[in-house]
Amino acid sequence: MATILVRKVDESVKRQLRRQAAEHGRSLEAEVREILSRCVNQPSQVPRPVTGLDLVRPLREFVEKYGGVELPIPPRTPMRELPFQEFQEDQATFRRTEAKPRKPRRRRK
Repeated sequence: MATILVRKVDESVKRQLRRQAAEHGRSLEAEVREILSRCVNQPSQVPRPVTGLDLVRPLREFVEKYGGVELPIPPRTPMRELPFQEFQEDQATFRRTEAKPRKPRRRRK
């Protein structure tokens, strides 16, 4: 069996747990064990987070029910030229030229 130590529990919570344990005829430790076991084994009431699979699942069920769709695959063509030259010309004004020497850094003392 594992041991768990819980620190900084409010006095009011401890009193309530002790009172609840006495009502059930258990020690405080046994009551806390019972509460933890019950909470862990109980199905979660908090909805699971939505994942990509949750979004796709209804679509897959629909396709499986009514059959898939065959889509034509277009033939491959060469890739078009990208406008890198235009981009380089626009950025040229922001580049440092070698004509301007850099200022020496000041050393901190």
